[in-house]
Amino acid sequence: MTVHIARSIRRVLALGVIMLGNANAFSQPMTYPTTKKVDQTDVYFGTSVADPYRWLEDDNAADTKAWVTEENKATFAYLDKIPYRAQVLSRIKQLVNYARYSAPSQKNGNIYFLKNDGLQNQSVLYIQRGFDGVPEVLLDPNTFSSDGTVRLTSFSLSRNGKYAAYGKTAIPGSDWLDLYVMDMATRKTLPDVIHWVKYSGVSWRGDGFYYSRFPQPEASKQLTTRDANQKVYYHKLGRPQSEDILVYENPEHPAYYASVDATEDERFAFLQVQDPSKRGNTLSVRDDSKGEKTFRPIIAEFSDDSFDPVDNIGDKILISTNRAAPNRKVMLYDPKHPDEKDWKTFLPEKSDRLEFISPAGGKLFVTYLKDVAAHTYVYDRAGKLENEIALPGPGTATGFEGRKDDREVFYVFTSMNYPPTIFRYDIASKKTAVFRIPEIPGFKEGAFESKQVFFSSKDGTRVPMFLVYKAGLKLDGTNPTILYGYGGFDITLNPTFSASRLAWLEQGGVFAMANLRGGGEYGEKWHEAGMRLNKQNVFDDCIAAAQYLIDQRYTSPQYLALQGGSNGGLLVGAVVNQRPDLFKVAIPEFGVMDMLRFQKFSSGNGWVADYGSSDDEAQFRYLLAYSPLHNIKPSVSYPATLVVTSDHDDRVVPAHSFKYIATLQSTGGGPAPHLIRIDTNSGHGSSNLTKGLEEAADIYSFIWTNMDVVPKY
Repeated sequence: MTVHIARSIRRVLALGVIMLGNANAFSQPMTYPTTKKVDQTDVYFGTSVADPYRWLEDDNAADTKAWVTEENKATFAYLDKIPYRAQVLSRIKQLVNYARYSAPSQKNGNIYFLKNDGLQNQSVLYIQRGFDGVPEVLLDPNTFSSDGTVRLTSFSLSRNGKYAAYGKTAIPGSDWLDLYVMDMATRKTLPDVIHWVKYSGVSWRGDGFYYSRFPQPEASKQLTTRDANQKVYYHKLGRPQSEDILVYENPEHPAYYASVDATEDERFAFLQVQDPSKRGNTLSVRDDSKGEKTFRPIIAEFSDDSFDPVDNIGDKILISTNRAAPNRKVMLYDPKHPDEKDWKTFLPEKSDRLEFISPAGGKLFVTYLKDVAAHTYVYDRAGKLENEIALPGPGTATGFEGRKDDREVFYVFTSMNYPPTIFRYDIASKKTAVFRIPEIPGFKEGAFESKQVFFSSKDGTRVPMFLVYKAGLKLDGTNPTILYGYGGFDITLNPTFSASRLAWLEQGGVFAMANLRGGGEYGEKWHEAGMRLNKQNVFDDCIAAAQYLIDQRYTSPQYLALQGGSNGGLLVGAVVNQRPDLFKVAIPEFGVMDMLRFQKFSSGNGWVADYGSSDDEAQFRYLLAYSPLHNIKPSVSYPATLVVTSDHDDRVVPAHSFKYIATLQSTGGGPAPHLIRIDTNSGHGSSNLTKGLEEAADIYSFIWTNMDVVPKY
């Protein structure tokens, strides 16, 4: 049993306004800190590219730290002048101040779940004996650090339930983790401590577990060192980490990522290895019940096809793959007949994308996406369809996890105007019942409308977009609107509810979420249409989404903001470079802005499969043509821009945002403000709730001010 502590893609949804203000008090020209330039030029295939802010890549240097201080001074001096900023934060706190629960998990008669009372910095892990028992605190991450920035990242029980391995962030906001072990009988943490874990879960086998780690980096480069030489180990309880057994390494290919996972019955162990230049992975298996010491290849060669083990059915193994099936299918692999031509189709590919598959209660719960809306089906262990689980409507369904002997599963359903509600599904009776409904202050059923629209991109491609707004909204072109996008890495933007978004909606704002190409909404073909040398399609889709909102009179350029995080930050930077006239405000968060050097830091080499690399001539020229950093032009008026990043972001290092804003400020960029907000003790997103709410309030206030509108409280 594993309790999943979700770390979703950062998406801050802005508040709205209904009143036009008078003269903007922020119309005076901005004065920015002076950022020195250095004489740095790189030559790529005969093309010289200047990089005058290269020195900002060293986030530990005294000069960089001083620059960060000065930029934050300028940004917060601006924000401090916004008269309603404190009210925005107060309203957000009111909206999110309600009890939030995760779906419960069961093991040996115990129930485990996460709960946040409302404004706790971190959600607390509880345990109770049966559903009638009294909840007790098992792990409270709010006690891990004085400022509540150290998170609980995972909690995984051993097969017999005697022990649990749990993860904590080693550096606030960072992807670096430490693993600890708890004795469940005494609920005491044992001496076992595992350091320098990154991008790894825990998979139990017997009295130990598999995990992946990197070598210890230099102290001054823990956040920027390029990921290399990840190894898989087996830790036996009671022994120091120095005695852990090496399971896999590949020193000849230090860029590879690797992990080992075991089946629920702990019979089979699977080794997955990924080459960052490919989208797929290799897959090998070892039968631990037979005492095998080496992994036998199931898929030995790297390709752009992925292979993910689902479960074993006796001696045979279920594998989900997109080989010759862009929407994915499930195959049955027999180790006695390992040739791929002998694999049997268990669940054939459908016209809809297979989003995820989860074994539980002797069944397989399979969720497909039809135009981004979830449809979940129950199959028996022979692959026969038994029934569809009726969901409340078009939206997102997650969960359905459990052990083979569970008699029920839990899932969460949500949509843009449907709060996340936990349901209980009885496997034998096939009946669903509401388990827990959130009580959200300020939310009234029927007060907000949500619909899905489709628009045509530049090349005629039909692209979906979700909208949510107050019932009875007038389409007069004056509604403040946030367009949110991502478009990459086979990631789907599912329609979900946000309590903080209610403040925007209740005052007449529109929120639009575009499902751009490059994501996973329609399978691998949709992904491929927005990656590498097709990346411009993503930007064209976003531009078409904005134009649709304007043409249909939801909004106009005066009232349109573009927002996105991580790969979505890249989207914002590239799109406003190409069409600055469409937007009044731009909010690029934690963005990948330097497309020529992203692969040189932390996890950046893992993005080559999606972006390509400047090490390849054709890809270099394509990347240079849209790279946000390299396409800022003098004498162009850009939208008001608030760049958001964190000092401990070791996924998309803050140098991307540093260099981008320095360039934008140095070019003038027109009369609108161009600022950067650099959070401390946070990473790829806020490290605790307080920081997240403060960041959201600043973003909302910035958007309102630059639309020359005032919130009505």
